[in-house]
Amino acid sequence: MPTYHHGRHEHGQNFLNDKSIQRFITERVEATSGPIIEIGPGEGALTKHLARLDRPLTAVEIDRRLARSLEQRVLPNLEVVHGDFLLYRLPHTAHVLVGNLPFHLTTAILRHILHAPGWTHAVLLVQWEVARRRAGVGGATLMTAQWWPWFSFQLGQRVPTRAFTPRPTVDGGVLTITRRPEPLLPQRHRKHFQSMAHKTFTGRGRGIAQIATRAKLFDTTREARKWAVAAGLDPFALPKDLSAHQWVHLFEATGATRRTQKRK
Repeated sequence: MPTYHHGRHEHGQNFLNDKSIQRFITERVEATSGPIIEIGPGEGALTKHLARLDRPLTAVEIDRRLARSLEQRVLPNLEVVHGDFLLYRLPHTAHVLVGNLPFHLTTAILRHILHAPGWTHAVLLVQWEVARRRAGVGGATLMTAQWWPWFSFQLGQRVPTRAFTPRPTVDGGVLTITRRPEPLLPQRHRKHFQSMAHKTFTGRGRGIAQIATRAKLFDTTREARKWAVAAGLDPFALPKDLSAHQWVHLFEATGATRRTQKRK
């Protein structure tokens, strides 16, 4: 009889076996409210802790054998869904996401999550460096910049490779994403804001002032430098160095909000 205790390669399974990390993640979820959806429960290491929170719990597992095994366990309030989370339609009502994500699918899952409605918090175990960059530590990524007006990203505990079975090649880290109760920009600006962030992040130049000018966000480099100083930035700072509020300030200073309104 085959066993999947050591994880299946095709699903990128690295099971979390460290009980202190399991408790850490559960405590982050416990501080929220509402139904819980777990991404890739695997053998249920986190699931058993989440079930004790006495909240509706849905576990979405792609591995059929693991899904069946989880269904056979007597855990309160648990519904097991056998399927690919990337194809799973998240509800529009408020809920909380939690999961130990397959490292090779982290970006795809994050995109799926960020485009989904309803959820208020996501407590995710990802690669340590990914968690740092998504949280803006040492420089933000394009994905973070594009979603910052609507979500905040917080870096949690580092998770060593020995906390997993089998061991991955890099450490993990806990990343918490929270939907802002009061967004920094209205939702109607999202498409144009994200386009601006993409042009800026992928633009060329020696610093944000020159990059923004070449991206035609300002008419002259002098205007761009004036904006940078007003925003508390060195004109030679890079796009990765901007904070959430500085990205919003850039969007508003370049008249992008007015252009969005004219297109409505």
